[in-house]
Amino acid sequence: MTHLKAAVFDWAGTVIDFGSRAPMGVFVEAFAKFDIEVSVAEAREPMGRPKWDHIAAMLDQPRIRQVWAEKHGTEPTKADIDRIYDVFVPMNEAVVHKFADLVPGAQQIAARLRDMGLKIGSTTGYTRSIMERLLPLAKAQGYETDNLVCAGDLPEGRPTPMNMYRCFLDLNVWPASAVVKIDDTGVGIDEGVAAGCWTVGVALSGNEAGVTVAELAAMTKTDVDALREKATQTLTSHGADYVIDTVADLMPVITDIEARLARGERPVSTTSI
Repeated sequence: MTHLKAAVFDWAGTVIDFGSRAPMGVFVEAFAKFDIEVSVAEAREPMGRPKWDHIAAMLDQPRIRQVWAEKHGTEPTKADIDRIYDVFVPMNEAVVHKFADLVPGAQQIAARLRDMGLKIGSTTGYTRSIMERLLPLAKAQGYETDNLVCAGDLPEGRPTPMNMYRCFLDLNVWPASAVVKIDDTGVGIDEGVAAGCWTVGVALSGNEAGVTVAELAAMTKTDVDALREKATQTLTSHGADYVIDTVADLMPVITDIEARLARGERPVSTTSI
């Protein structure tokens, strides 16, 4: 092998925190401190974005915007986003250790990719202060990456390609078609597409499904199939080249991408650098 040079993974919902559960309760609690009741579904809708942008997107949802205006006498401003963000981050830092288990297969997949000569990169919608708490917990389970690009590290993050461009520099890899991006959210797929990479969406371990391992195991096949179909539609609508259930299913995709590169193929949706 080796047309592929790197795999860049998202974190929550992709390699840790099956179901991407950690931020959801915190968003609900943070908004409640400002007398705004939001649902988990409303909190999930912008997932994958940097957390400040996520809060801004929630406040831009018509129902939440209307309730805010009714409660506070004016529509939300950037200063209000800052205030919610300043409450959200320490709350997320305080609970993230409870949601740090690796997605089954994540450590083994990363090890296999390294054995094949690929570097392991990462981007996240989490702030660096949150990731500082997660990194040692992931390392204790055998999972480490060669770089990390967090929300707030760069002037622009997801869905722009800037995080991916930083990964190319940190990992010293190019062209973009030699890199595969793996993510559970639409905006995470967006950044890979915008950078010209191969993109792989994960349907059942992440935000689109929003269920734990135990909850997934208790579901009927019909319900799992419906959940998979819904998540797949969302991820492919953002341009994902492939959609798999979880990272444990990644290797056949890597083999297929390698074969396609050997034939001279490139990602279909690309603004390649």
